[in-house]
Amino acid sequence: MQVQVHANQIEGSARLQEWVSSAVMDKLDHFEERLSRVVVHISDENGHKSGPDDKRCQIEARPKGHQAISVTHKAHDMGVAVDGAAEKMRHALEHLTGRLESRVVSTGRLEASDDVILTDALLQEDFLAKQEELDKD
Repeated sequence: MQVQVHANQIEGSARLQEWVSSAVMDKLDHFEERLSRVVVHISDENGHKSGPDDKRCQIEARPKGHQAISVTHKAHDMGVAVDGAAEKMRHALEHLTGRLESRVVSTGRLEASDDVILTDALLQEDFLAKQEELDKD
């Protein structure tokens, strides 16, 4: 999984980018095989002025074979904004993967186990035996 960090109105040092990247990867590591890329945009919406919820973190994840998913979280502190957005993305990906897994189950396609095959064979034998008895009568 590739993580790209873009900073706007914030000094985008290599240390900040590493911290943001590792914080996001820690939250999303469970989905690493399902994601091709994660893009993180961090910004200070008020520039140099301070204010409530002026730090913004937007995370866009690109699941393989699906459309991109985007979440945003605003907070008074950049750390809280990044953690909040990463948690929202984790929930969104859990929802997506949960839907995908339930869709497979809803199709009725189950892997045949030995018990199912044995039961089917017994039912078929019973059916054929009853058919022979009916044909004799």
